[in-house]
Amino acid sequence: MNYRDYKNFHIDGLFHVYNRGHNKDLIFRDDDDYRFFLSRARQLLGLQKTKGSRWICPLPPDTFSILCYCLMPNHFHLLINQKTNISVSSFIGRLCTSYSIYFNKKYNRVGSIFQDQFKAKSVDDDAYLTHLSAYIHKNPDAPYKWQFSSLLDYVEDRNDSIVEKGLILNMIGNNPLGYRNFLNDYNHEKELQICHLLFED
Repeated sequence: MNYRDYKNFHIDGLFHVYNRGHNKDLIFRDDDDYRFFLSRARQLLGLQKTKGSRWICPLPPDTFSILCYCLMPNHFHLLINQKTNISVSSFIGRLCTSYSIYFNKKYNRVGSIFQDQFKAKSVDDDAYLTHLSAYIHKNPDAPYKWQFSSLLDYVEDRNDSIVEKGLILNMIGNNPLGYRNFLNDYNHEKELQICHLLFED
């Protein structure tokens, strides 16, 4: 399968990556689905052992980092730093394919679970970066209670290996309380500043 290789993917680039279910269908039906997606992402990034799976070959070390993420029932958001010349599409394409195989086998279905190819937009401004992290983390109705985003790594003591939070935290007080206050102050007016980086959910 070929994956769209966006022309603006480049070394040291930051990208907002998004995909949703075909026809807006659910892509996560229970907690184990969310956990599998995150586990597979860690395996591809070399942060978790693959337990001998012949399907998974980790990417070279330090190829990408995930600054923040949010998985929702019918879509996901990732904020990714591409650290080498290996394109983001190499990671996302393999992640979505692997997850689709798992999902179809588990629910006895066939065909694509995602709508078309994933979408990605380049983030080229520090203010955009911090605002985008707030937008991603505030996707759920009750963001502080939602387990399947990186918000709890930012505002509590959870330290998931998949999240590199230092860059964004350093821009906002460098502590969990500062980030919580920033998130609480984030509103629709500020969201309008980054509308060019967002996707329709």
